[in-house]
Amino acid sequence: MTTPTPPVASKRQHSDTRHGITRDDSYHWLRADNWREVMADPSVLPQDIRDYLEAENGWYESQFGEPTKALQEAIYKEIRGRIKEDDSSVPAPDGPFAYYTRTREGDQYALICRTARDGGAEAVLLDCNAEAGEGYFGFGGAEHSPCHTMIAWAADRNGSEYYTIHIRDTETGNDREERIEKAGSGATWMNDSKSFFYVELDENHRPFRVRRHVLGTAQAEDEIVYEEQDPGFFVGVGQTQSRRFITISAHDHQTSEVWLIDADKGGAPVCIEPRHENTEYSVEERNGTLYILTNDNEAEDFKIVTAPLSDPGEKNWVDLVPHESGTLILDIELLAGHLIRLERKDGLPRIVVRDLDTHKEETIAFPEEAYSLGLVGGYEFETTTIRFSYSSPTTPAQVFDMDLATGTRVLRKQQQVPSGHDPALYETRRLFAKAADGEEVPVTLLYRKGLKRDGSTPALLYGYGSYGHAIPAGFSVSNLSLVDRGFVYAIAHIRGGMDKGYRWYKHGRAEHKTNTFTDFIAAAEMLVAEGYSSKGRIVAEGGSAGGMLMGAVANMRPDLWGGVMAIVPFVDVLNTMLDDTLPLTPPEWPEWGNPIESEEAYKRIASYSPYDNIEAKDYPPILALAGLTDPRVTYWEPAKWVARLRATKTDSRPLYLRTNMGAGHGGASGRFERIKETAITYAFALKCAGLA
Repeated sequence: MTTPTPPVASKRQHSDTRHGITRDDSYHWLRADNWREVMADPSVLPQDIRDYLEAENGWYESQFGEPTKALQEAIYKEIRGRIKEDDSSVPAPDGPFAYYTRTREGDQYALICRTARDGGAEAVLLDCNAEAGEGYFGFGGAEHSPCHTMIAWAADRNGSEYYTIHIRDTETGNDREERIEKAGSGATWMNDSKSFFYVELDENHRPFRVRRHVLGTAQAEDEIVYEEQDPGFFVGVGQTQSRRFITISAHDHQTSEVWLIDADKGGAPVCIEPRHENTEYSVEERNGTLYILTNDNEAEDFKIVTAPLSDPGEKNWVDLVPHESGTLILDIELLAGHLIRLERKDGLPRIVVRDLDTHKEETIAFPEEAYSLGLVGGYEFETTTIRFSYSSPTTPAQVFDMDLATGTRVLRKQQQVPSGHDPALYETRRLFAKAADGEEVPVTLLYRKGLKRDGSTPALLYGYGSYGHAIPAGFSVSNLSLVDRGFVYAIAHIRGGMDKGYRWYKHGRAEHKTNTFTDFIAAAEMLVAEGYSSKGRIVAEGGSAGGMLMGAVANMRPDLWGGVMAIVPFVDVLNTMLDDTLPLTPPEWPEWGNPIESEEAYKRIASYSPYDNIEAKDYPPILALAGLTDPRVTYWEPAKWVARLRATKTDSRPLYLRTNMGAGHGGASGRFERIKETAITYAFALKCAGLA
């Protein structure tokens, strides 16, 4: 009987010389020259690349997928059993109607619905299940027109994030013949409901242009309203809460610029303040005054300023909520009489409501050690009601309405767990790991009460640490499948996110990027030191930029990990940052550095890029998941990484690559199909811990 062997990717000569430095890249051939066409039509993938990806899929299936099929099915059933399948969101009022989403038992996708404002018969405006068919279906949202007779809804049919925008008549349920192809996911209506704005993608899949579509005309006739000339800036379109203005934003990760268009009259966009490097701002409007959230003038954790609409430039910005170091203002919501801000202080979120007449403030916060809190935006401006959501690792999500005039708080929705959930069985802790430079890294833990801290417990340690994205300490029906089997579930709130303010982000990007990796390692070492787990019992997990984290810590400290799960991992960092034709590369240069222009940036990225730092040594078991049509982290990054790992590492521990040949960055599109992918990762974690 022959012993099955994993696929071995062929090596083909390819080298690249920059700044006098030559690197060999034997697996460069896995990057399809026609990648743009593959995004739109996966069938045109070159056959040799397809053969390799399918061979890896076959190896994964024979060595892991099939042997753990029963375990995956058990986990899938558990997680699905915790989901209330026939569920609905809290209706959001808008004029004569209230809009909401609803799911039916057994359905993969949601229904978009409305009733009369005060209740009554339901009208189903869009059934995404009927629209999805059998293949991939990425729903890009539905925006109803101000006159309530139409919705503009968007769908991506292959995971490439090229959306088609359809216009549906809410009375007949029929779509108009006209449609917008290869657009971004959203549409923003003019107030007369006769036209809407959308974002157009360029040939390199970048959102670079805003067009206005007039109903009844062809897409080819759509007026260009704004076009971004800098390939490092992405474009978005929205609307102020007052509905007086359309907003166009141009931004990278650290710099932004906003333009306004009168939502009643139209006309040319007007710039609020020209972009300044490392200055961000966003805009709302009330009674002819602009309310601007910005980090301008060294307001590192952001402040709120006002400016007159007639002359809105920076010279006229006046502080309303001054900068307070250590209190990061995350978002604002502006109503006719109130300014609401979501902020994070001491690592925990809170909501502060300011009465714009009396200037009195009220703070909404919760007493748990770790929790998630968020504003749930509505449609209306002339209202005294705000909506917010709350959860913690032990507490299922709750949605509250609060009347700002009376202070009355009403629970509108409580997440139900049909199979049962007793918060008293679990414990949540917020601990701190000491980083190499003395910084305190927050770590959120969830585990069953009665845990013996003797190092015998396996742990899953999750991290991200890029783009300022903070990981909320919220409730997850999925995590319980690990915790109930004896795992500690831990989140490392590492630098590169904004969990402890904007400074926390700045100290985890560009020249400080390695702090992200050493913070994660410090979190793992704290779990060991405090007896929550031990070396070789910790399974690390991260996705996208968090997948880069996985590749880096696998290279740096392979002895710590019982397993590594890298989901759509950004692991070929240097090659990607050198390829300015890729969708995200120019906008990413402020985050990582530009290795094309800077030798310093080149050497810095080369020093940690996971693909470039694979060594001939033992590695932990590794699972990599990829999506063929992923425009954010292209499929060849994990494919090249796995190919080089397999050819270089000195151990015989499991190494699997599973590429979804019909999906992109977000994986499978249906809500139950996504659970199956979670079941794969959890089965891998359990197997690594010897609990499969």
